[in-house]
Amino acid sequence: MTDPMIYDVKSLLDKEKGDERILKQILRACENDEVISNFEINYVKKLIGDSLTPASQIKSDVATQEKSIVPEIIFSSNQNIEPLFSTSPRNPVVKSKNTKIFISVGSAIFAIIVILGLSTIGISNVVSDDSISIKTDLSTYEKGDIISISGTSISNKINLSIENQNGQLVWSEQLSVKNNNEFSTLTIAGGDGWNKSGIFTIKAEDNSGIKSNTFSFKI
Repeated sequence: MTDPMIYDVKSLLDKEKGDERILKQILRACENDEVISNFEINYVKKLIGDSLTPASQIKSDVATQEKSIVPEIIFSSNQNIEPLFSTSPRNPVVKSKNTKIFISVGSAIFAIIVILGLSTIGISNVVSDDSISIKTDLSTYEKGDIISISGTSISNKINLSIENQNGQLVWSEQLSVKNNNEFSTLTIAGGDGWNKSGIFTIKAEDNSGIKSNTFSFKI
C-alpha cells in the first residue's frame, strides 16, 4: 500500500480516532504489503473525511506552497538583454575555413609534385648511369646447359652476342626492348666455338653504347 495510507492510519491512531484494533490491523497490512479490503480502505477514508486532512491533500498543499515561492521575474522595457547566441558576422569564419581548404589542397598538390619528381628521378637513375645492362642467370655453365640472358636498355632494339675465350663470336641475336626498358632471351651452351672450357664474354649493344659481362664454361 502507498505511503499516504500509512500516514493517514498513523494520524488516526495518534488522534485516537476510530477503532484502534482495526486501524492497527490496517497499518500492519500496509507495512507488510498485504491485501487491504475495500471495507478497510473506505473505513480509513471516512474517518479521515470526518476528522483529518488526507495525506494526499497535504502533499498537494505543500506543492502549491513551493510553487508560489518561486519569484516572478519582471523585465523592464528599458533593460538591455544580452542575446544567448553571438550575432557577429560569419564571414571571417567562412574565410578561415576557405583558407584551410586552400592550404590543404595546396599541400596535396605539392605532395603529388614531390612524388612525381622522386619517381622521375628514380627512373632517370636507372637509365642515366646504367643506360644498358646485361647478365646471365648463372656464373658457370656446362655444354648443353640453357643460358638465360636479361638486361635493360633505353633503345627499342638491342644486339646481343657471346664470344669465347679466343674472342670468337659463338652466338648473336637482335631483340626488341619492352616498354619497361627490359629484355630477355635464352640460348644453349654448345655448337661451333664451344669446344674448349674458359671464360666467355656476353655483350649487349644499342644506340647508347656497349655493355659486357662474363661467365665460365666447362666441357
